[in-house]
Amino acid sequence: MAKGTVRYWAAAKAAAGVAEEPYDAATLADALESARQRHPGELVRVLQRCSFLVDGDPVGTRAHETVRLADGGTVEVLPPFAGG
Repeated sequence: MAKGTVRYWAAAKAAAGVAEEPYDAATLADALESARQRHPGELVRVLQRCSFLVDGDPVGTRAHETVRLADGGTVEVLPPFAGG
């Protein structure tokens, strides 16, 4: 298992009630499942619309189970942004 940081932005930050928290997970799917368990309710709904960066790289359409997390890494949770 890798240990790192999940950072929440905008609506995800509001739903989680924190700006960031640690992860202890092997994959992005594992980290997101832990977040859903810690923050049931609105965050679960927000995560369905989010995009993710893992160590600065966009996850895009890759299956979250295939995205490995690194020790000391960062997962950025980015909800859709309005405006321009």
